[in-house]
Amino acid sequence: MKDKLHIAIACGGTGGHIFPGLATARVLRDRGHHVTLWLAGKDGENTALEGWEGKIVTIPSEGFQFGAFRSVLTALRIVRAVFRCWRVMIRHQPDVVLAMGSYASIGPCFAARLLGIPYILHEANAVPGRAVKLLARKACAIAICFEETRYHLKGMNAVSAGMPLRPEIQGSGIRSQKSGFHLLVMGGSLGAHAINEMVSEAVCELKNPAISVTHLTGPADEETVREHYRVAGVNAEVHAFTHDMVSLYEKTTLAICRSGASTCAELGVFALPALLIPYPHAASDHQTANACALEKFGAADVVQQSNMTVEWLTGYLAEQIKDPSRLEKMRARSAARKVPLNAAVILAGVVEECARR
Repeated sequence: MKDKLHIAIACGGTGGHIFPGLATARVLRDRGHHVTLWLAGKDGENTALEGWEGKIVTIPSEGFQFGAFRSVLTALRIVRAVFRCWRVMIRHQPDVVLAMGSYASIGPCFAARLLGIPYILHEANAVPGRAVKLLARKACAIAICFEETRYHLKGMNAVSAGMPLRPEIQGSGIRSQKSGFHLLVMGGSLGAHAINEMVSEAVCELKNPAISVTHLTGPADEETVREHYRVAGVNAEVHAFTHDMVSLYEKTTLAICRSGASTCAELGVFALPALLIPYPHAASDHQTANACALEKFGAADVVQQSNMTVEWLTGYLAEQIKDPSRLEKMRARSAARKVPLNAAVILAGVVEECARR
């Protein structure tokens, strides 16, 4: 087997698939391998890959749709994507394919199967997504982040790898807790109106001078939330988004956030206690599964968005401020999760091993 491999990484779709795929791609490229990124032609993909100088292949792909007509349309789109991937792979055949788990994985993996090329899947969530379920049986290996995922992959080669994170997150694991109670609120890449509205109202009603807030709202609610805190006299920094998450994590006492795979991994890196509010429309309700895994471990509390009220949040925050020992126990349990800081390196090793069997 040759030392330098041609590796295709299918990571198109959302940032939750692109960023870990890109982190792994950089490790593999630094080892001298030729790496091609396979995308799905979605808005924002090129922005997420800013700075990547390697080859990119774009094969338009769509997520699963249900209903009589839509299911047929989905099947036709999958067949077309597989054919397009097959044509590209015939001309530039990779030694191995790494698929990061979204619908953009289906075309490259089926094409690889037709050509006898091994493929590896990465499943970031506690419950495997539809694409991983579809492709898992023939995978050389399935890299997982949550041990709970093994239950859904019985009889398959599931390997603990963790979540490849951005280099600045990957290289940090030290928290420098500042005095006071600092709350970090974030609803995801575009924010979450329900979280923005209820958390800001609860903090304002609490009227506790010990609390300070950093609130990442997304673009739609930034001005409204900032004004809400200003009028109430709350010590708050409000941003639509920020690239400097490390400094925020390092000073946070409690995070209130969604429970996507990347967020759950980053909470573990910084041993952050969290109140998790799963995104209610996530496929297969995977965010609830992620959140429950952390709650079971003692590293987070969980509340469903449908059950969340301003009154409940106000009482919850008051309890955490009154009894800091509870958050300290949660912090210790979060640290005990031992989220791997070198997940991209681990995953790169799995890829190399499968290619050289």
